[in-house]
Amino acid sequence: MPWDNDSGGSGGNNGGGPWGQAPGGGRGPKRPAGGGGNNGGTPPNLEELLSKGRDQFKGELPGGKWFFAGVALAALAFWGFQSVYQVAPQEVGVELLFGKPKEELSGPGLHLVLWPFETVEKVALTENQTNIASVLNGRGRGDDGLMLSGDQNIVDVSFSVLWRISDPAAYLFNVDNPAEMVMKTAESAMREVVGRRPADDIFRDDKEGVNLEVKQITQSILDTYVAGIVISRVAIEQVAPPPEVADAFDEVQRAQQDEDRFQEEARQYANTLLGNARGQAAQITEDAAAYKDRVVKEAEGQAARFISIYEEYAKAPEVTRKRLFLETMEEVLGSSNVVIIEGEAGSGVVPYLPLNELRSTTSRQGN
Repeated sequence: MPWDNDSGGSGGNNGGGPWGQAPGGGRGPKRPAGGGGNNGGTPPNLEELLSKGRDQFKGELPGGKWFFAGVALAALAFWGFQSVYQVAPQEVGVELLFGKPKEELSGPGLHLVLWPFETVEKVALTENQTNIASVLNGRGRGDDGLMLSGDQNIVDVSFSVLWRISDPAAYLFNVDNPAEMVMKTAESAMREVVGRRPADDIFRDDKEGVNLEVKQITQSILDTYVAGIVISRVAIEQVAPPPEVADAFDEVQRAQQDEDRFQEEARQYANTLLGNARGQAAQITEDAAAYKDRVVKEAEGQAARFISIYEEYAKAPEVTRKRLFLETMEEVLGSSNVVIIEGEAGSGVVPYLPLNELRSTTSRQGN
């Protein structure tokens, strides 16, 4: 080794270090001195230093057992941090053993897994809302909501989908991006339904029917992929024509509203006339029933009277016959102004005698 040849100056103060004190106070290289021993200020041999260091480290590390205890505690704390997890309310945990999900789900609270062999994925069970074609762009919305209806009209549909997770394991591992899949599937289903129906169904006539049909188609597609998602509701929020034909469409809508108003007024007028006619018919029916009852009662009374007269006639025919004659003549001639003079009493009556006036005068005097 090069340092083996360096030694301190002969009897002088070498000031420490490999270089001695040069004459005149300067520093210069040290002269080799006699004797090869390591005495006085001679630096130690490097090989000896390395050997002593190896011997020392063969015994034990610095700090002894406390060092190993600290390392063990740090490793245990790290393992516990990775192994203990907490599931919040409205969440479930899906534990994985070597990457394969377990059948049991972890509810809210603290849980333990054997990391790194087991891991956990958390899923929120709250209801999610996905809005489709609802971004405003100037006067209208973007092109995402433009759809062709069954009667060859273009409509701009904005709707939302409410969904929740029914199978957390399927939600996590069967579909790459479940939220995007819900959006794309619902949009495709809406385009299919709108393409089979007239524009009036989407605007006002059958919105709920459209919502229900879109929900059923979307759920069927998601079930095919086993996405672990349940569609709660589909709601059309707004339907509008493209901006280029908005004015013409508004005119058509106003005309349809006027048509509906006129039809409603006509129905009200028809109902009024029909009510009056039914009232009159009921009144005529009641009058006819009353007339029928009156005529029947009168006929029954006359029949009873005739029977009673016949019974009397059977007892005394001559008397009854004369009585009937007199009563009939009284009834016939009672209201007439004819004066009848029987037999020879009328031969001396003056032909022009005003008998009717005399009778009237006599009647007034009698009253």
